[in-house]
Amino acid sequence: MKKFIYITVAVAVIAVGFYLSFKPQVRVTNYPSIGTDIIAFGDSLTFGVGSTRGGGFVRMLSEDLNTHIINLGVSGETTGGALSRLGQISKYKPKVIILFLGGNDFLSHVPEAETFSNLDRIIEAIEQTGAVVLLVGIEDGPIGNNHKKLFKELAEKRGTAYVPDILGGIFGHSQLMSDSLHPNDEGYRIMADRIKPVLEKLL
Repeated sequence: MKKFIYITVAVAVIAVGFYLSFKPQVRVTNYPSIGTDIIAFGDSLTFGVGSTRGGGFVRMLSEDLNTHIINLGVSGETTGGALSRLGQISKYKPKVIILFLGGNDFLSHVPEAETFSNLDRIIEAIEQTGAVVLLVGIEDGPIGNNHKKLFKELAEKRGTAYVPDILGGIFGHSQLMSDSLHPNDEGYRIMADRIKPVLEKLL
């Protein structure tokens, strides 16, 4: 009898562990979403500047997951600019939106408080559509390491899925960069591999 109980408990523990390994680890707003479209919303790093085939990590994720991903990346985009074109999302039925912004704010000397206020407003607007937000954090590279805490706090506040430090170990390493700001194919491959396991859980 004791052996049976031990086996039952062990199976239950394994089952819970298996379930948790394939589900978001924290509460994610709107998960699971009833939308249909996967969208990447961001700047030139989302657009894929520097990749030989175009599309950068977005194209790679689309091919890896055999899932169409709409690329709404715009070169030079700031969080303020992104706020003004949120209407583009209304053309779709978003399920998951990969949000990757902030680098150009830093380069344009936008105050930190304004950047994260804009990101907060963008996430709030996206979540009102019923979509899940996958926030991509920039802690290395052009935006600087001091943003780590702010990205994490924003993800927790809004209940987004979150990929931290997307450019860690890529930015500044010439073998992974196409120029001073944009990764090459190898750099984008690393980025895609960091985002993929998080995105998979949301599909």
